[in-house]
Amino acid sequence: MAREETRKPREESEFDEKVVFVNRSSKTTKGGRRMSFSAVVVVGDKKGRVGLGYGKANENADAIRKGGEAARRHLVRVVTKGTTIPHAVTGQCDGGRVLLMPASEGTGMIVGGGMRAVLEMAGIRNVLGKSQGSKNRLNVVKATFDALSQLRPAAAIRAERGLAPLPEDKPAEQPAPEAPAAEAAAEAPAAEAPAEPPAEA
Repeated sequence: MAREETRKPREESEFDEKVVFVNRSSKTTKGGRRMSFSAVVVVGDKKGRVGLGYGKANENADAIRKGGEAARRHLVRVVTKGTTIPHAVTGQCDGGRVLLMPASEGTGMIVGGGMRAVLEMAGIRNVLGKSQGSKNRLNVVKATFDALSQLRPAAAIRAERGLAPLPEDKPAEQPAPEAPAAEAAAEAPAAEAPAEPPAEA
């Protein structure tokens, strides 16, 4: 009788994965050419968390798997404002330089190259971007991460400039907790004792 193998259902990851590019290289040896692959992978939950990974292996699938695992170990939190970014920012990595600017609702993602994959995984849907300098895709992706790391919320910027926070930045006031019944009874004035009748002569 064959033993039935019980396999646990594979849990779906909360992160989406996107391969930016795969590079193939070869090395000539006595036995012929030996191929190797390197992959740049971006993962994110489309809610503000995104990570970058770089994997190398002799097989294409192994390189992508290693890149995805490395990206999940290096997740960063991105500051957003709705579906866009709070302010314009510039990032740079080696010869790659990118410029990101906020856009109104409905504009979409007017970016190209490796920037689109990073911004999609971070959950940004309306943004304007421009890639300047080197067109190396790895440097463009790293420059995009550098730009996103410089984003700050409006409340932090106003605090640095010594300005009062905006009404929408102020935390909502919490109602004062009600005093317990025992404390309320202790604070209440004691009831006056009834007067004793006068003694008879």
